[in-house]
Amino acid sequence: RWLLRSPFDRNVPVQLELQELLLDHVFQRLGVASQGCVDHPIVLTEAVCNPLYSRQMMSELLFECYQVPKVSYGVDSLYSFYHNRRQNWPCSGLIISSGYQCTHVLPVLEGRLDAKNCKRINLGGCQAAVYLQRLLQLKYPGHFAAITLSRMEEILHEHSYIAEDYIEELQKWRSPEYYENNMHKMQLPFSNKLLGSTLTSEEKQERRQQQLRRLQELNARRREEKLQLDQERLDRLLYVQELLEDGQMDQFHKALVELNMDSAEELQSYINKLSLSVEQTKQKILQAEVNIEVDVVDSKPETPDLDPLGSEQSLEDVESINEFEPLFAEEQPEAEKPVAAVQPVFNLAEYHQLFLGTERIRAPEIVFQPSLIGEDQAGIAETMQYVLERYSKEQQAILVQNVFLTGGNTMYPGLKGRVQKELLEMRPFQSSFQVHLASSPVLDAWYGARDWAVEYMTREEGWITRKDYEEKGGEYLKEHCASNVYVPIRLPKQAPRSTETLAPSRVLTSSAGNPCEQA
Repeated sequence: RWLLRSPFDRNVPVQLELQELLLDHVFQRLGVASQGCVDHPIVLTEAVCNPLYSRQMMSELLFECYQVPKVSYGVDSLYSFYHNRRQNWPCSGLIISSGYQCTHVLPVLEGRLDAKNCKRINLGGCQAAVYLQRLLQLKYPGHFAAITLSRMEEILHEHSYIAEDYIEELQKWRSPEYYENNMHKMQLPFSNKLLGSTLTSEEKQERRQQQLRRLQELNARRREEKLQLDQERLDRLLYVQELLEDGQMDQFHKALVELNMDSAEELQSYINKLSLSVEQTKQKILQAEVNIEVDVVDSKPETPDLDPLGSEQSLEDVESINEFEPLFAEEQPEAEKPVAAVQPVFNLAEYHQLFLGTERIRAPEIVFQPSLIGEDQAGIAETMQYVLERYSKEQQAILVQNVFLTGGNTMYPGLKGRVQKELLEMRPFQSSFQVHLASSPVLDAWYGARDWAVEYMTREEGWITRKDYEEKGGEYLKEHCASNVYVPIRLPKQAPRSTETLAPSRVLTSSAGNPCEQA
């Protein structure tokens, strides 16, 4: 059996067996024995407007598997709102909750969530991290593998901020002085070890010899391929020349057209050039084979008398080696000097640095402008205005007096100022509003659930007991100040069977009594 989820909720376990393993782990970490039963009340958070089927599956797991005495469901952002309430705070407000996967705009009137006007934006910290990763991978393709998603999340938390005016902030970044003063550097891990720094002179000499042999073999292979191609073309030209000598003029002219030639003189010129090229290539191949044989003989430890031919070939071999000296100049052995570490021509640490410029504001800006990543959605400002316009002017004035920001994705510096600027632009002239940021946007949901559980532990409000579960079903929810709105399942009414069975009998009796009416 599977839990229902939306396509935007990634990394959410939906199999009951897996959820049972996760709950076992949680109870074990809390020091609660989960074998047999869990004799403790449970407070769980759920999504805004959570489907009844999902709540039914969770209630079934808690009551049937763990035998919990009672359970309560609430919304994390409402728990945070409950924890941050102060004296003289209004019970109404507009909550902006931005998390890892999505962002919610939740209106609260007189202490209760108005579920009909809640709106969701399918953008959060995960999408911002992925967008930042794409930007830096395009900027630094050499460090593609090192630019991981976890490092991008670290950059978002420590280096990013929300621009109060995005276009104006981009204009500031065009200034070299502003870029130099506000650009951040991030050091990537790297290794300072270089190959070849611990090789002896004998090992370097052996490596040079191996590389030289590989070059000679490569050149010999290329000469053989060139010789084969030239020989095939020469045979083709000689065949065309034989057509001319045999008097087959039609075939000869056709062959000239195929070869893109105009006359027999041009054909003879090409034949002469190819013949000369073939002969030169053959001589080079023979000369290279002789040089390799002489090189093998000279490499022996004991060399008796050398004939004049061998000495002449060895000199030519040395000259051929000197041709490749520029390729191995950096590995010249020095017998008298001690072997020193090879110094790099550039600073490896600076090469493995990421320079963060406009990326600091571009990544978190997607929650206000989703079009930056190609998403056809409204941003926070547009969604907030849309929600406010669904209320009367008096209710709008009440809601904007307590705009509350919570969630891990609201911890960017400058977010509060940006929301104030957006409210200033959409609200009437000289109207007042207040924006508050949660004291701990990440942990306030847990603190609020704890405060609510302590305050309502001895009350019946908000708690679903086992009796309620058995009588009203697993989807049942007892509402409280931090919960969703319970909308029971309404089944269509069915007509009673008595009327359906009596109606045909009446028709039959009446029709039987009057045959004319039946006709």
